[in-house]
Amino acid sequence: MTSLFKYLGKFNTLSKEAEKAIAELSKTITVKKNTDLQPIGHTCKTIYFVNKGVARIYYFKDGVDITESFAFDNNIIARVESLFTGKPSRKAIQIIEDSEIVAINSTQLFKLYDKFPEIERLFRLIFESAYVDTVNRIEGIQFHTAEERYNSLIKDAPDVLKRVPLKYVASYLGITQVSLSRIRGSK
Repeated sequence: MTSLFKYLGKFNTLSKEAEKAIAELSKTITVKKNTDLQPIGHTCKTIYFVNKGVARIYYFKDGVDITESFAFDNNIIARVESLFTGKPSRKAIQIIEDSEIVAINSTQLFKLYDKFPEIERLFRLIFESAYVDTVNRIEGIQFHTAEERYNSLIKDAPDVLKRVPLKYVASYLGITQVSLSRIRGSK
């Protein structure tokens, strides 16, 4: 749980009591490569912290597997639209390499908000940051070339090409694998 609380500490300081309350509703699990942590159609009731490994959120459009986002070591991943609406998600969370994950029960977590305002503030800040990341991702697709998106991804996640299959990287960038090879070859 040390890595989890170090990550959380970047957003908001928690009292020892608040940390203990979060730890009590969290469990560490090991998940094998290529496993769907949450399948399509599942209602999200868990926030995941990738202690070690890589996960991705994906969906299918016209039968094509599309990668929406990646979460690497020391990062949170969840299907937030399902988490907040209580409706099944049209997206899935898949583990890309053998991973150690901390699963936080969101139903129990949200019940802690009244007792520990610092926990509510913490997760509000985390979700705000994720929202900004989503807006930036959409704007990247709208306003930047594939090469600029590739360069941004490499800057943010330098080892992505070593850890993630190229088909997922290409899908994330909104390009074909052939175009990704062309961009990589020009470097």
